[in-house]
Amino acid sequence: MNQPSKPSDPASDNAVGQFSHAHVGILMQLDRLSTLPALLAPARMAQDTAKRVVDFFREAVFEHHKDEEEALFPALLESAHAGEERQRVNTLVDALTAEHREIEGLWRQLEPELKHVAQGRSYHINAPVLEDLVSRYQAHAQVEETQLLPLADTILGRHGNHMAALGLSLHMRHQPPPIGHI
Repeated sequence: MNQPSKPSDPASDNAVGQFSHAHVGILMQLDRLSTLPALLAPARMAQDTAKRVVDFFREAVFEHHKDEEEALFPALLESAHAGEERQRVNTLVDALTAEHREIEGLWRQLEPELKHVAQGRSYHINAPVLEDLVSRYQAHAQVEETQLLPLADTILGRHGNHMAALGLSLHMRHQPPPIGHI
């Protein structure tokens, strides 16, 4: 089987050789083009993932932090016994609130890049910031799950009305605003 002439071949200097030389470039680009379908699926997945996270994060995470800071933390502080228990709650609340601001700050750094990825305008993400956000939130959630929430269950569970008040507060925070009267 004859291979197309390479640019260094003397045959490429004549008119027929130039046609053969053109085939080398065309075949290289067609080989590259043949990889495109395999590359599009991950690109679409990246775009879809970025869109879903952008849509989710501000509503879910920022609102979750707000619920904790405006409903759960005050309820815990108010219901904790004076002394060691209240000091433990204070320490946890202060640390978790500071972590909320750090996590939200990391999100604000990533959000513009994620929006560009979601829109297909860019495929650049600051990976160290993203990794920091993920690892900090995982650690944050772990502290809440293993320390804060069991403590909250104990403290608020002592009096059914304290737990009920927290539930009502959260319910009311997430209700749509009332429709005005005409």
